[in-house]
Amino acid sequence: MRTATVRRDTRETRISGALKIEGHGQYQISTGIRFFDHMLELFARHGGFDLKLRADGDLDVDQHHTVEDVGIVLGQLFAKALGDRKGINRAGYFAMPMDETLAVVALDLGGRPALVYRDLVKVRLVGDLQAELVEDFFGGFVNHAGANLHARVLYGRSSHHKIEAVFKCFARAMKYACSKDARLKDQLPSTKGLL
Repeated sequence: MRTATVRRDTRETRISGALKIEGHGQYQISTGIRFFDHMLELFARHGGFDLKLRADGDLDVDQHHTVEDVGIVLGQLFAKALGDRKGINRAGYFAMPMDETLAVVALDLGGRPALVYRDLVKVRLVGDLQAELVEDFFGGFVNHAGANLHARVLYGRSSHHKIEAVFKCFARAMKYACSKDARLKDQLPSTKGLL
């Protein structure tokens, strides 16, 4: 079983997390931002990951530190749980319809961080989450997971559906990228021999 625990304490946030890649979609998540909790919960459920995450941040200042640092911790959890990454599929993608919305995510766990993010959300808040911070969450994730991630909403009306579709795509793309191919169990998924 590939598991990891991480604790990150700064002057702005205190975050603890635990991850089991081969989980059952069980979660215990509390960030102080309910819509953000919901997105992380559905990430765990749709990815089949067991995820415990508690964040205490300076929400009296702004949500930015909390959201970005949760992305950092989630990236660290996956990097640690994946270990040397031998035998993993490495890349994954998924397209997700969410009622009138369609989103797609493609990602690569090849060690080079990059992010391209387009969600078409034009409102300041979705639920209680500052919508622009979703990109900062994914920025924190890719930089610490050693991943590149392309997330795009192709079309849609509901801002809630747009962000939710992205997180569901992210979960299912990660599920495939993290999964192992028995034929390649002792090999790195790279012709370089290094990730």
